[in-house]
Amino acid sequence: MNAETIINKLVALRNAEKAEALSSFFQTKKGQYAEGDVFLGVTVPQSRKVVASYTHLPLQEVEKLLQSKYHECRFAALVILVDKFERGNEATKEAVYNFYLNHTQHINNWDLVDVSCYKIVGLWLLDKDRPVLYNLAKSTWLWDQRIAIVSTMAFIRNNEFEDTLRLSKYFLTHTHHLIHKACGWMLREVGKRDKATLTQFLDKYAPQMPRVMLRYSIEKLSKEERKTYLRALI
Repeated sequence: MNAETIINKLVALRNAEKAEALSSFFQTKKGQYAEGDVFLGVTVPQSRKVVASYTHLPLQEVEKLLQSKYHECRFAALVILVDKFERGNEATKEAVYNFYLNHTQHINNWDLVDVSCYKIVGLWLLDKDRPVLYNLAKSTWLWDQRIAIVSTMAFIRNNEFEDTLRLSKYFLTHTHHLIHKACGWMLREVGKRDKATLTQFLDKYAPQMPRVMLRYSIEKLSKEERKTYLRALI
């Protein structure tokens, strides 16, 4: 059981037309946020089917998979890590959590972050102190920053909103739309569970919020409420 077997199976499924479309969608050209990422054109269901039989892959082999130049191989590695975390005992969960944070340089696109971070980092931190999230938020690596905010999904699902609000406030002046979208998404999730908490945040910070962050956060509010908050930006 090794990484090479999985890589070979994914490469065998490559589709040039889909690869081109994915490369465009995930912005892999020079100067774009995923510059240099290489796609095989393998679909998510195909990737999940390939790795279904390899969830017991040792971490040293998962590391090789995560270091692959192919996006789908890194995705596969993260699916395996999530499975290991979900099935593992406390020691295994801790090992996966530490492995994840030690390899964020390879978790380098928004889909890779979103499929994994709150299922590993977020869940591990549910009953623990969370300074690591604020260290990630202060990182110069865009994907560390996205990991910080999206990991709070685990807390939101546990009706804990403080870290989501604090990080969203911290990112108000961030310049990248992928952080704006992530914060707006998490704020929207807060609002689905506690509308008052969301509207209190919006009442205070809507005029300062990047437009994309605000639009994402208010999607589930009424038409009139959305208009009111959007007027705050004018």
